[in-house]
Amino acid sequence: MLLLSTSSTSAAGGLMGGGMMVVWLVAMIALLYFMMIRPQKKEQKRVTAMLSDMEVGDAVVTTGGFYGILIDITDDDVIVEFGNNKNCRIPMRKAAIAEVEKASAAIATDESK
Repeated sequence: MLLLSTSSTSAAGGLMGGGMMVVWLVAMIALLYFMMIRPQKKEQKRVTAMLSDMEVGDAVVTTGGFYGILIDITDDDVIVEFGNNKNCRIPMRKAAIAEVEKASAAIATDESK
């Protein structure tokens, strides 16, 4: 009789341990989602919105660190004018734009000085 009661309690303990393992697995997947996947999607939405709101005349910074002014925008490409030399115009992909500053915001900050 004692042998039967010992085996039944170990089976219940094994079942309980398996349930806890599932809980930990679900908790780890949820942590992975909230720490890695969700912020990446949020950043991707921000970049997509920034690139879609670009207009001619906006100041941009490229992924290479160059500052320029947008001259022309097509579906996938932009033409950026760099420096004071008006002949330095370079076509590049929209994905190469890291930051955009609106022309109206740049004018407003210049006037406030």
